[in-house]
Amino acid sequence: MSVGQQSADERALAELFIRTGDESAFRALYRNHAPLLYRVAFRMLSDADRAADIVQDTWIRAMQSLPAFRWQSSLATWLVGIAINRAREEIRRNSNTKPSANFASQTNDLPEPPARSSDPSQRLDLHSAIAQLPGGYREIFLLHDVEGFTHEEIAVALEIEPTTSRSQLTRARASLRAWLDPRKESK
Repeated sequence: MSVGQQSADERALAELFIRTGDESAFRALYRNHAPLLYRVAFRMLSDADRAADIVQDTWIRAMQSLPAFRWQSSLATWLVGIAINRAREEIRRNSNTKPSANFASQTNDLPEPPARSSDPSQRLDLHSAIAQLPGGYREIFLLHDVEGFTHEEIAVALEIEPTTSRSQLTRARASLRAWLDPRKESK
């Protein structure tokens, strides 16, 4: 099915749900998007239970706001934006530090990478490295490199400029390279 056809089908399902509260329409939308929302929430929070809660909260908020959705972006982009905002709320609620509202002002304040070890249990894995990225870097890296969103879609979801998305992705990748191979940091 083409993207245009998928969007038309999603819009028809959404409109059916809005008009009649049709449960099968909601279930179809949920099946199509819940796995993506869960992946994004889990990667941001590294906690399965909290990620599942974020997905549920996202759907509650989305269904309340669906009549006002103007279809200027894909439904997936809009839903991911809601999920990320909800995950940010969760992070703030469970943290003593307040994350920066301005992604462009974030710096590379990453802890020093651990020393290399031949013991596999001591090696840094990609999941851990991603979890150490500052919030803005992590969000954009996950959405672009892991989930395949374009910079324009990310800009819509996160309410930032596409150029901010691009620069944050560049910084995220550089930070990950430094974490995963400390020798490249000095080059």
